Amino acid sequence: MPVTIKNIAAELGLSVSTVSKALNDYPDIAPQTRQLVKETARRMGYRASAAARSLRTRRTNTIGLIFCIIDRHLTDPYYLDLLASIGEECSRQGFDLLLSVCPDRRLERSAYERMVDGKRVDGMILTGTRHGDGRIAYLVERGFPFVSLGRSERDGDFPYVDVDGAKGINDGVQHLIDQGYGRIGFVGLPPELVCAGHRFQGYQTTLEKGGLGLDPRLVTHCDCLTQEAGYQAMQGLLELDEPPDAACVCSDVMALGAMGAVQERGLAMGRDFGIVGFDDIPMAAQVQPPLTSIRQPIYEVGTRLCRMLIKVVEGEPLAESHVILGPTLVIRESSGPYQRGWAR
Repeated sequence: MPVTIKNIAAELGLSVSTVSKALNDYPDIAPQTRQLVKETARRMGYRASAAARSLRTRRTNTIGLIFCIIDRHLTDPYYLDLLASIGEECSRQGFDLLLSVCPDRRLERSAYERMVDGKRVDGMILTGTRHGDGRIAYLVERGFPFVSLGRSERDGDFPYVDVDGAKGINDGVQHLIDQGYGRIGFVGLPPELVCAGHRFQGYQTTLEKGGLGLDPRLVTHCDCLTQEAGYQAMQGLLELDEPPDAACVCSDVMALGAMGAVQERGLAMGRDFGIVGFDDIPMAAQVQPPLTSIRQPIYEVGTRLCRMLIKVVEGEPLAESHVILGPTLVIRESSGPYQRGWAR
């Protein structure tokens, strides 16, 4: 049988009302009594009723997260690691995570309304901020607690955690230059994503610093983050009259497809052609040749997002409301030294 407040009251010879107030930190209960009640409750294995707590606080102790699978497929290891880190931190903090998957951008607003207006969650975590992001506008208008993975044009209005994509691409392009590659392509994220612009800026700036200059023909953006998209993008670059001899690809999943397109041409990865990916998913170290990648600290990102949102929900001040984490270049064989000229 579960331990109840009545059991604790009988054990201590106190009234049910006193025990209830002590457990809920009422100010009219003496600190010594409060401590005694809580210690006894722990010893007896008491667990507060989630339903009763929700009625009392008008909170659900639940965080909402909506994935729109046209941005990344739900099987993408990036998503899986992000979801795991958020879920684990929710559990540590005594919160639940309510996950919803939206297959169509046109249905996204209604998905947020079901969670927010339906009072199913206390706060929302957003991923993949976009230019003119309607989700942000809606949540700001509603005054609803949220944090975001990624900055936006409204970055002064809400808390976020982001990864410095410009620096990551800067490091990747500079590495390819140092390896002797001279025509470095760029396979970018969907342009509507704010982070797509940051990463392109890192590419352009590093080329200019290296004296290579920007050739717009070597730049392409994918509509979705899939292997097929990366394969098709690289096919287009390799068909140019003056094709690249290397490329920075803004997701590892796309980079795996790009590697396939390169190898189909009979080119040796890391010798005839160099590729740097982004994310450093587990598969990056397992493909042949292993993929050089810009590692995102995705577990730290998810953990920080969750902690920040819970503080916002509970009305606690944030030590930092805008957090930008640094990526790390992990060098593997796909970007080995350039050894000979490109040939069709």
